[in-house]
Amino acid sequence: MEYGVGIIGTGNIAETHANAVLAANGARLVACYNHNAAKGDAFASRFGIRSYHELDSFLSDGDVDIVMIATPSGAHLEPALAAIGSGKKAVIVEKPLEITTARCDMMIHAAEEKGVLLAGIFQSRYFEAVRLMRKALDEERFGRVTMISAQFNWYRTQEYYDDVPWHGTKALDGGGVLINQGIHTIDLLRWFGGDVDSVSAFCGALGHERIEVEDSGVAAIRFRSGALGIIEGTTASYPGSMRRVEICGTDGSALLSGDSIGAWDFRDERPEDAAIKASIANASVPTWGASTPTVADASAHAENIEDVVRALEEGRDPMVSGREARKAVELVEAIYDSAYGGNVVRL
Repeated sequence: MEYGVGIIGTGNIAETHANAVLAANGARLVACYNHNAAKGDAFASRFGIRSYHELDSFLSDGDVDIVMIATPSGAHLEPALAAIGSGKKAVIVEKPLEITTARCDMMIHAAEEKGVLLAGIFQSRYFEAVRLMRKALDEERFGRVTMISAQFNWYRTQEYYDDVPWHGTKALDGGGVLINQGIHTIDLLRWFGGDVDSVSAFCGALGHERIEVEDSGVAAIRFRSGALGIIEGTTASYPGSMRRVEICGTDGSALLSGDSIGAWDFRDERPEDAAIKASIANASVPTWGASTPTVADASAHAENIEDVVRALEEGRDPMVSGREARKAVELVEAIYDSAYGGNVVRL
């Protein structure tokens, strides 16, 4: 079965979503909604789809089975609740799911009550390198995991914040580099490390003016497994470098550099390790998100969408369900509570 997809919001990330739907098996792009008629119509014209300026009319379109939410972060809840209430089969929400766990919970509970599949966008989980690291974890190749670190020292110009009114605001961004740019990498750290016991953090606006949120933050984490973790992120590191996620254990270690494996060393070597190590030498230097918010390759987003389609067909949760997407928001919320409260926060 092929599911019709409609997009709410037609800004920068909606372009990525639209291209992802066009590339995804089992999905077709049929409509968009934006209260700004000019923006919505221009977007619809580019993709050859229907444009709606009234949300009720958009949600009444019988060809729309799946709704994708591409509004600013702090404006995900209301259109998601409307889509859930309209009886659509699924709602897919751009990261973060929402800017607080309380708002996430409202969305999750509404979807569960209505029997609507709720999913988030964390396309990094679908990269092959990330899957390899997750597989090695599941097979306990690291031995006892001792440390997981996540680093995203990126760069955004002052104009990035000045030119888009909601960027850098508490109401619609929810925070700064941690909940916006870094949420994908924080999701990977949380997915790799499991449940978090406690957090101690510092945040500040160190490289930009006229923003209400942090452009730099660090956090020390203790996972419930006993492993320790570090998060380091900024949008004030010119010119921006590739993100890194490293897993260290008593029997091995592996590094994600950008979207590729950057190191792969285990005490018990296996035949497949040779090909993985060979890929390290041949990998291009990735700078995913380092200096621009534009997503050049929508293939992982397409896999994210295809997983939702398969989940609908198979009657299961997708890998990034609403409850899974909430976990990264919970961790970032704890980091903010620690940084601005000046104390260790237990989850």
